[in-house]
Amino acid sequence: MSSEMRNGLTVRHRTDELMDQPGLDAAEHARALRGLRRINALSRSDSILWTPIARLARQSSSPIRVLDVACGGGDVTAALASRTRREKLDIVVDGCDVSSIAVEIASSRTDLCRIFQCDALRDPLPQGYDVICCSLFLHHLEPEDAVSILAKMASSANRLVLINDLSRSRFGYVLAWIGCRILSRSYVVHHDGPSSVAAAFTPAEALGLAGKAGLLGATVARRWPARFLLTWERR
Repeated sequence: MSSEMRNGLTVRHRTDELMDQPGLDAAEHARALRGLRRINALSRSDSILWTPIARLARQSSSPIRVLDVACGGGDVTAALASRTRREKLDIVVDGCDVSSIAVEIASSRTDLCRIFQCDALRDPLPQGYDVICCSLFLHHLEPEDAVSILAKMASSANRLVLINDLSRSRFGYVLAWIGCRILSRSYVVHHDGPSSVAAAFTPAEALGLAGKAGLLGATVARRWPARFLLTWERR
């Protein structure tokens, strides 16, 4: 049993994930991204973000622009773009990631999105987006960096900030341990999945980070499976 499970996950335990290592073999990186694609599809990450995005689009008289920050292999980005086409909503979806490998893979997956390289922690986020969202990124960060990225997203977003992330719990840890081994052969995914849950914030902790970042009025709601959605709307 891991030390994280022994303490009941009452305390956040963040370790460096293998996916974040700069020396990770490109083929293994691609294999891990394929495993994450299956996990994202099963957990329907795009659905968590889609409802508020679609609601905003239906209320708007002009096109809605969405930026998916730290998009990785572009699974959620491409899925959101596909939904806009199916539902015939006037939404443009772009994605960005710090990894050139992830950007290359994401760009090759779809012609519905523009994917570009950007270090969200160090580079300024581009202006002109109505919605800025991210999935499964917050748990990679130290609290001070999480506050910084939330403030940066809120400063750049014209209308909405949406954060879809893991919720730290014993159930989520066990689910990640089992699911990652069923859905991927990548040792990176096997290691990083449970480690991500141990590093995740609870919904209450995430709401506290949003408050420190100045996202007044932010809300957080639990989502399946062992996820939460943090929402902030510019008033």
